[in-house]
This record gives sequence, C-alpha cells and structure tokens, in this order.
Amino acid sequence: MTVGVLYVVATPIGNMDDMVPRAVNVLQQVSVIAVEDTRHSGRLLQHFSINTPLVAYHEHNEQAQAKNLVQRMLDGEEVALISDAGTPLVSDPGYRLVKLAQENEVRVVPVPGACALIAALSASGLPSDRFSFEGFLPAKVQQRKKILAGLSTESRSLIFYESPHRIVDSLADMVEAFGAERLAVLAREITKTFETIRQLPLAELHAWVVGDSNQQRGEIVVLIEGAREQANALSGEVIHLLTVLAEELPPNQAASLAAKATGCKRKELYQWLIDHH
Repeated sequence: MTVGVLYVVATPIGNMDDMVPRAVNVLQQVSVIAVEDTRHSGRLLQHFSINTPLVAYHEHNEQAQAKNLVQRMLDGEEVALISDAGTPLVSDPGYRLVKLAQENEVRVVPVPGACALIAALSASGLPSDRFSFEGFLPAKVQQRKKILAGLSTESRSLIFYESPHRIVDSLADMVEAFGAERLAVLAREITKTFETIRQLPLAELHAWVVGDSNQQRGEIVVLIEGAREQANALSGEVIHLLTVLAEELPPNQAASLAAKATGCKRKELYQWLIDHH
C-alpha cells in the first residue's frame, strides 16, 4: 500500500486574498484537514468552497491525535495541517505531528504562504539579514525580564509575538532591558483593515501605545533592533547569570560572584547591574 502525505499548509493571517491557489487545491484534495479550531477554520474553508472533513488538532490533544493522523497516512490517506492563521508550527501546534510523520517515513510537504513575523520584518525597516524569532514572552514578569535581559546584547534583529493585554507591560520591560533609544517597531493587525506598522525609539513607542488604546488591540508583532557590536559586550550567558544572582543578592555581591565564575571584570558586571536594575 502506498503511504500518504502530510501537507503543512499556510493560510491567510487576515486578508483572504493572501490564500495561495496551491493551498486551496491541496485542502480540496486531501482526506482530512487537521485544524486548531473547527469553527474558526470552518469559516475559512467555507469561503473557498472547501468541503473536506475536519479534525481538531490542538495543544490539549496533540499527542494522541498525532498518532491517529500518522496511522491514517500510513494507511494511504493524505492529511493537511493548518493553524488558525498563517504558517503552522510558528508559535502554534504541529511539531509533534511533523516529527512523528518523519519518524514513520511519511513525506512532509510544505505549502508556503503568509507568516506574520516575516511580513512584519519585511516592512519594519530593521536589518533583516539576520534575525531571531522569540515567539511569545512569558506572562510572569520576572521570567519575562530575565529573558529580555539575556537578549540585551543580541546583535540580530529580535521578533516577538505579544498579546493585547500584555503589550504595555512588555514594552516597558523592553525599555528597561534594551534602553530607551533602541529602535523598535510595532506591527499590528497585518493585512487587516486597521494594519499599523510604526518604528520609534523604544521609550517613544511605549508612550505612544500607552496613549492610544487602539494600539493595544488585535494581533501584535514587536521587532527590536539588534544591539550594536561592542568589543567588551557581555554575553547572554553572563547576563543571565548576573540576573539570577541579582534576584537574591545586592549588586556588589552579585557582581563579585559572577566575576569569579566567568572571569569578567567585576567593575563591568557591577555597572551592568546598576544600569539594568
């Protein structure tokens, strides 16, 4: 028996006209479409007159459903995976299914299309030759600050997804971690009616979002300019160690311990703590 195929299909992130013809053809021909939310995806498929059966595939049933879907492919069926919007697996479920399919020698075929982080980067005006996608930051304040502190010397452009109810607090933490003058971009509601893409120094961007509640709505991507290379810049590992020590110790003690552990100069470590805490 011929083994089936897993298609990983990108869907629009807002504007229905961004649906590529190949994606429509694939979704019409497969045996079943794995979706995060059957009601949400049902509207998309109805728009394109796609009547293929749907099966729920989300973070709560991912492990069991992946096994079921792979078995169907081993029995010869073709399966498509879509997310609620954009490219599957990018801050969405799907990794287990793709991995399990490959382990069972099922061919995995990408059907490219819209992706919010790439669309935002392309219009951001920030360097795009090297970038790091960090997904969603933690909801807990201390965890979020720790991650941002560790990224403060990263020279690549940084890309984050953020939720409307956390955007103000996250931008405030970014000002603290990266500095008021670091360039940043808010890309909101990409391809939709109220699409907004604005580049400002971080402190100004934070103030703008605080002052306009409309900028605290919808799907949000935040992009941060990478740190400029410095000869004596602290590595992410050193900054992470400093941040952890500073949670339990005064700055002078934290700097001293970190200096012994890393070989860095105590004065530089102490100054970093004073500047960032």
